[in-house]
Amino acid sequence: MKKIIPILMLLSIAALISVSCKSTPPPGDSAFEPEVKAQAARQRAVDFESPAYFPSEWEEVETKLAIAGQMPRSNATERQEAENAYNSAAAAYDEIFAMTVPLYAQAREDEILSTRETLIETGFTQYFPEYLKTADDMAIAAQDQYDAEDYYGARDTAAKALNEYETLLVGAGVYLARREVMDRAFIKYDEANFIKAEEISNKAIEDFEAGNRDAALAGAEEALLRYNIILENGWTNYAGEMRISAGAERELALRERANIASRDMFREADILYNRAEENLALQRFHEAAVMYTDAEALFAISRHATQEKRLRAEDAIRTAGVKIEESNEAAIEADRIIEGGSR
Repeated sequence: MKKIIPILMLLSIAALISVSCKSTPPPGDSAFEPEVKAQAARQRAVDFESPAYFPSEWEEVETKLAIAGQMPRSNATERQEAENAYNSAAAAYDEIFAMTVPLYAQAREDEILSTRETLIETGFTQYFPEYLKTADDMAIAAQDQYDAEDYYGARDTAAKALNEYETLLVGAGVYLARREVMDRAFIKYDEANFIKAEEISNKAIEDFEAGNRDAALAGAEEALLRYNIILENGWTNYAGEMRISAGAERELALRERANIASRDMFREADILYNRAEENLALQRFHEAAVMYTDAEALFAISRHATQEKRLRAEDAIRTAGVKIEESNEAAIEADRIIEGGSR
């Protein structure tokens, strides 16, 4: 009997321990509501980049949360203390979040406005105003959601608006690159690539208008790459052609002795020509082509200026000759008159 009583007592204690363990969640148990609340507040702050905006405050509240997670919750008093600690951490996260949201929203707005301004500066939107309106409507909707304190909705809508502007910016790049190819008549340098670029860009427009933004963006980027390749090939070939043309004009100017008669103008042209040569050697074909073009024009001007000077000089010589002849005739006539009077 004496042995039975201690055994019953041990069983009773074990049962009490078992019940206690089941009814009291251990630290870190997701069922503990204050902890869940604190973690939710933390996640919301993370989603809006609070750690980046307020690093020191973030470190403090992270310490609070860690301490709360280590607190025992084996009885009502300890649970209350843990609850208070978690609530304090949640409040701190909410406070940081409240400070972050305006800064986060302003950063997104600045990003959107900057991209929009860049897009408008390309001139693309004056030809496709309906595309700009779609993006603008998204940006306005994001602002409305922010004003209504639907912060997640505002964040997602703002991201869509920014993506729309960025997609249009790529489209603008395609438009401008294509226009330069056409204006400079560079198609002849890479006709096969131009045909392929046209096909891809038209498909990208179809995808964009159908709402297939990812496909449209991928197509626009490939088309832009191809148009840029055409431009590179065009400038490479054009620079070579302009080098020949500028060199020929330089030789003509030298034959006309423009380097002497129109020294300053010829020297300016020669400086440009030599800089074009340097850029060509460095494979800066665009810069070289432009400089060869300007040099050719100046060589031509110096040559024409020399011709005009020569013509003016010849006229002056002829005029002087006539005057001398007239003077001689006048002198002869005067002699005759004198000789006749003396008789």
